Order: sequence, then structure tokens, then C-alpha cells
Amino acid sequence: EFRASGQTRRYAWDYDEHFEIYETDLKGGGYRNLTKARGYDAEGSYSPDGKLIAFSSNRHAYTEELSEEDAKIFEMDLSYMMDIYIMNADGSNVRRLTDVKGYDGGPFFSPDGRRITWRRFAPNGVTAEVYTMKLDGSDQRQLTRVGAMSWAPYYHPAGDYLIFTNNSLGFANFELFMVDVDGRRDPVRVTFTDGFDGLPVFSPDGAKLAWTTNRTANGKSQIFIADWNDEAARQLLKLGQAGFDETKLENAPDLSQNAAAIRADDMRRHIEYLASDYMQGRRTGTIGERRATEYVARAFEAMGLPPDGDDGTYFQPYEFKVTVEPAAACRFTYTIDGVKTVLALNQEWRPLAISSIGVIEASEVVFAGYGIQAPETDDFEEYDSYAHLDVEDKWVLALRYWPEDVEEKWVRHLQWHSTLWRKAMAAREHGARGLIIVTGPSVETKEELIRWQSEVSMEGSILATISVTNAVVQAWLDASGKDLKALQDEFDKGAAAMGFTLDGVRVSADIDLVQETQTGRNVVARLYAGAERGETAIGVGAHLDHLGVGRGSGSLARDGEVSDIHHGADDNASGVAGMLEIAQYLNDLKSKGTSFKRDIVFAAWSGEELGLFGANEFIARYTDVKDDESLRPEIAAYLNMDMIGRLDEALILQGVGSSSVWAGEIERRNVPVGLPIKTQEDPFIPTDARAFYDHGVPILNAFTGAHEDYHRPSDTADKINYEGAEKIAKLMGLIARSLALRDDVPDFQEVDRPENMGAIGGLRVYLGTIPDYAGDVKGLRLSGVTKGAPADQAGLKQGDVIVELAGRPIENIYDYTYAIGVLKVGEETTVVIERDGERVELKITPGSRD
Repeated sequence: EFRASGQTRRYAWDYDEHFEIYETDLKGGGYRNLTKARGYDAEGSYSPDGKLIAFSSNRHAYTEELSEEDAKIFEMDLSYMMDIYIMNADGSNVRRLTDVKGYDGGPFFSPDGRRITWRRFAPNGVTAEVYTMKLDGSDQRQLTRVGAMSWAPYYHPAGDYLIFTNNSLGFANFELFMVDVDGRRDPVRVTFTDGFDGLPVFSPDGAKLAWTTNRTANGKSQIFIADWNDEAARQLLKLGQAGFDETKLENAPDLSQNAAAIRADDMRRHIEYLASDYMQGRRTGTIGERRATEYVARAFEAMGLPPDGDDGTYFQPYEFKVTVEPAAACRFTYTIDGVKTVLALNQEWRPLAISSIGVIEASEVVFAGYGIQAPETDDFEEYDSYAHLDVEDKWVLALRYWPEDVEEKWVRHLQWHSTLWRKAMAAREHGARGLIIVTGPSVETKEELIRWQSEVSMEGSILATISVTNAVVQAWLDASGKDLKALQDEFDKGAAAMGFTLDGVRVSADIDLVQETQTGRNVVARLYAGAERGETAIGVGAHLDHLGVGRGSGSLARDGEVSDIHHGADDNASGVAGMLEIAQYLNDLKSKGTSFKRDIVFAAWSGEELGLFGANEFIARYTDVKDDESLRPEIAAYLNMDMIGRLDEALILQGVGSSSVWAGEIERRNVPVGLPIKTQEDPFIPTDARAFYDHGVPILNAFTGAHEDYHRPSDTADKINYEGAEKIAKLMGLIARSLALRDDVPDFQEVDRPENMGAIGGLRVYLGTIPDYAGDVKGLRLSGVTKGAPADQAGLKQGDVIVELAGRPIENIYDYTYAIGVLKVGEETTVVIERDGERVELKITPGSRD
């Protein structure tokens, strides 16, 4: 009767609690009921081998005790509790894979049967994004971040990209898009017809695409089929050829062509492959890193070097967490005298990436000034924001940054203790339930809320930590008759000022962060001095990883490069190539009868760009350093190759102060090579060698300096000085040979930390300079400046040497970083440079880093 009336209902779906999954043969007979649980079971798909079925269900909502809020939502929206399940094809062994609020549905298996893709609706049902995960529900990865309705994902048979439906171009205009399996690039549009294009699937050979569209004459939806141009798709997605097999490696060079001697041509072969588009920037945890590590393992195997990784392999895998974004289910609520207010996520509050997750019950809020604890030293009195404050089981409210209107020496002292991490640690140590950070009206920043940045960590989070707007805090303070700006001005003076409990204010939170667990892996081989593994070894290593695709953390990509591959030819395919050449050279010497006195470990580290993850993992598990922090004598010395591809004026050898043997070794081994060399005593360098120095190992790091392509997609193989890289590899190879032949092992010397090193805990201002870390001049030479940044606007250029900043002399990178720490956003100052033999004074206005 309703249909006959001509009226039209709003589109809806029943989610019948007795809906079940059945199977039948292709002739329409032999029906069999596979699921028999109360709840809506639907959207099933077979695995490629036919042994498993993935499906969507809300069955748990009928058997679990729901919270009062969830029960109310579920009563109105049965899809709210839909999750992905997997079972054997006969309906047995049902396992739940996802467990979040909102509709998880539409699962399909990857062509190799190792992963599942599906779409996840936000809890409010407004948006959906495409995800993938392993068959056990782990390693959940969000591929799209469009903020619209992205759904119905389906793998191409090659397995390295998917197609899906999206309405980002208009609420009622659904188009097909495709995206790579790592989600490193923005989705690429496939269809261009207004209306509905959705539910895409590929033919088994990947040559055809079938989908539903209403591009018909009468506007009714029908199934269409079209030829699929895989080659064009790959060009748009910047992928390799179809049919990638990780154990195969596409177009890999023939390593049998490599000579035993160290040669520029062989280094070119390694670098061009490692820095190719196929490696997708080698970011740790991605398919590009897996390809690159597989290649290095093949190279070791071709040399005949024994593996020294886990379980008789060359690989040493490790897991790390990636905090992607705040989950939509996050809640932050406060009450003032019983009146409840719920804050808007990402508008009025935001959990930080360092935050722990979970429900934090309502409790009082204590204002603790800047939330800093800086111990007493010979030069400074103790600064304690928690003096006479009881924050046990309460929220701590703290100002961002540090007091500014104090003596310069005090600013420098307090900055070290002012990072968000240290403030959270201090709050936790005093028993706080959580830490709330407010920027305050006296500070000039781009945003009041602390920006969300994806973070990676080998460690767990420590405390619920959030950022709120000034307006929110002022609303809390109104109940106490206080003003936020007046309080901030008072604390900025640095004088002792007491914190206090906010009258009538109670705060609660439910924090959920979207986190992924990813896996990186080192590649390790060992040349035995004798017939069996020795007790002592010399280490030779280089980091394999780089920045991947797009302008992520650490990238200096310019406008127009934001979605490009960071090739990392110099950083650090060049170092890996040098390490491989040294390995082949020394292995050949052993095969020809050279009697080494100790083993040589060769390693390609992963995770260097994320924080020396790979090298630290090696140290933690390669030998037991829990009782003895020194890695010696197991590793007697370590040689590192980091960016050796841009030899121009001289090779820089760093860490020379870590052993008395280095000066003599460098001088003697360089006689047949003839390299121009500059040495640096400093072992406190931001690369893998530092991890070894910190554990009592003498280090020597080879480096040819930063350049304008550093951390940009333009760091490509055609810009490498291959003849120079060959010479550097020869020098480091001769030093490694000498160390392995010596009767004694190199001594270890501790080096005094530079005076200003580590004085800054977190910089507020941004200048946009790119330092040249070679440090071959008195001052700070610039390898470039970021276009449009304050330094660029001030007139600074590549090659300038900064000798003074804000009236402070600059002799090295530490002086420079130290000086930046006391600058203020928007407050003009002077910078003095040396350019073409002349001193030039310029005016510069620092911008906000945040």
C-alpha cells in the first residue's frame, strides 16, 4: 500500500538480527547455513584458497553487556556495533578481528590471502575510510584519509593497489578511486561521470573492471564492465610493474657481475636500484623497506657471507608503534558545579600522540603553572611547579613551553625540562591522572591546540595527555574569579608562584588513538675470522631506510614535491652501497687466505630516520648489555657509512675522539687512496654510530656533508659522485681490514659533550635554515634555506656562514641551536653572516614552529 501511494522512504537497511550466511553451489542447489548466531551476519567473502570466509556482524552486541551510552546508540542504530569476523569455510572457528564503535564492513581478501581490506565508518556514520589488516586482526592500516564516504574496497589481482568508491566530489556523486596498498599517496580518481559509480571488482586476471553505475538512459543502476589499463594505473600511482613478488624483486641487477674489488660501477648498480621508484623511499615498515632489505640479503647471500640475523636468516625484525590520529570516539567532558559540557574534538581539545589511552574518571583539576621540574644545580636554584601541590588522582593543568620574561640563562636552563614528554613524566611521578596543556594568550602560535603529528615509538605511552584551547581554560577559571593571561604573565616572570585547585571543576576523558604496529628489519651478515663464529667482531654498517613517499616527518620537500618519492640516493643508498662493497672486498681477502684475528659484522640498519631503532635493537639483543652497558669486547669498534655520495671538497670523518687509534689509522690507510679529509672529534652525531658510542664502542663515521637535496625527493642517483664514493669505500675498507688484523682492539675514549649540547628541550621558533653538518668552518654553514621561510625572507642563502645570531657568537651547530632557543616568535632580531669573505648583517623575524 505504501508503494502504491507513490511515496518514497529514506534509504535504510534493516540489520535483521536473524540474518545469516549461507552457501550454495553455482547451480543454485545444496544450500547450507554457515552462521547460527543471533545478530546480523552478512557481507561474506572467500579467501583465495577457499578455506576462509570474512564477514561483518554485530553478534557480540547481543551477548556482551553494553555500556548505557552504547546500548542507547545500538537501539537506534544496529550498524553501530558491526565488526569484521573470520571463520573457516564450513562455518567453524569464528574469530572477531575488529573491536571499535562504528560500522566495519565489506571485507575482501588480498590476492595472496594474507590481508583483508574493509571500510570503517566513523561512529556517527557520517564518513568512512578504507583499511587493511592481517588475518589475525593485527597491523590495521588506514589507507585513505579523505573525510568523506570511502567504501567498497577491492584489491587488484597484482596485490599492490585497491579500487574503492568515494563521494568526496559531492554528497550524491560517487566515483571510483584507486590507492596503493600502503596508502602513501593520495587516491587517484578513476571514473568521471556524475551520479553513482560504486561496488567495483576486478576480473581474476586484472584485465577487466566490473562495477555498478546509474549512467544509464533512465538513471537506473546497472552493472557495467570495461577494459582495465593496469599499466596506466601504475603510472598514475607511481608503482612498479604488475605481479610483485617480494622474493622475486623486479628488475634487480645481476649481482654476479660485481667484482671482488671496490668499484664505482658496482656502487652505481646498488645505488640506482635502492634509490629507484620501485623502492618507494624505503620508509621503515613499508613494502619499500622490505624490498630493499631483501635486496641487501640477496647481496650478502651472493657473496657467500653467513647470515647473522634471527633463526638462521639475514633478517633481524622488530616491531614499533605508529600513532596515526585521534579516534573519532574520543570524548572529553567537564562539569562546573554539576553543569556538564562536552568539548568538540580537534576544535576545543585534542589528545596528543604521546598520550596513553583509556577512560579517565572525573576528578579535580590543579593548575601547576608551567608544569616544570628542574633540579637544583651549581648555577641554578630548583624550579618546581609542584611545590606544595597535591595532584594525586587529579588532572594537572599546565602552560605550554616555559617562562619567557626571565634571564636568558634561566630560559636555557628551563627549556631542557619543558618538553611535553618531560612534563607528562613529572605529572605521572606525582600521581596525576592526566596532563592538560594550554598555550595561553600571551604566546603567538599558528594554532592554540598543539598540532597532531604522527609519531613512532619503541616505548609505551605514559599518561593521558591532551591539549585544550584558551577559551576552555578561561571558562574553568571564571569559577575561581581568575584570568588566564594574568596568570601566565605572573608565571612568565619566573618568580615563585603557587598553583591551585580550580573551584568546582571536574574533568573526565575517554581517549582512543588509532595506532598501528609495524615491523622494520635489519639485515645482518658476519664474516668469520676462523671456521666458526668468534667472540669479538668489528662492525661495519649503514642505514638502509629513508623517508618514503610524501611530505612526512623529516621531509624538506618543497611545494610541488609533497607527494613524491624520497629516493634517498645519498641518504643513505650510498652508505649501503659502500658497506656492501667493503663486505665483498673483505670476504674475498678471507677466501684468498687472509687470516683475520676477529670477525667482521656487516649490517644494513632500518629505522635510523625514526630514531636509530635498528641499531638500538641490534645492541639490545645482539649481546646481553643489561648488566654491562658496554658492548665491548663483543663489538670492538664500529665503522659507519652515512651519506658518502656527494664528495666535493673533503671527506668528513666524525667520532675521531672516541679512540686514540683513529688518527694513525686514517693517516696510514689514506696513503694509497689520497682523499682530502677533515676530522671531527665529536661522536655525538645523529646517526647509528651514536648508539654504539653510547655503549662504549669506538666509532668512526664517514660523511660527505649535507646539500640542497637533503631529505628531498630530488636526492637521486644521477647526482652521486661515484668515483668519490668508491674512494671512501676503499679507505673505510682498508681501516676495517686493519682493525680485523690488529693484535689489540682499539681503546675507547670518552669525549666531553659540547658545552651547549642538549640545552634545548623543544624549539618554539622556526627560521627555515638547513645546516651543513660538515662543520668545516667557524660558525654554521648553510646547505640551504626553505623557500618562503623567515631565513629566505631575510635574504639568507646556501653557502652563507652564520657567525652571530641575536648578538650571540655562533661557532658550531650547538651554539646555533642554543641561540635559537631564546628567540621569540614575531620579534625581529639580527643575524650576521659571512658571504664571499665579507660580514653581512641581516634582519630576521622568527616564525612559529607550531
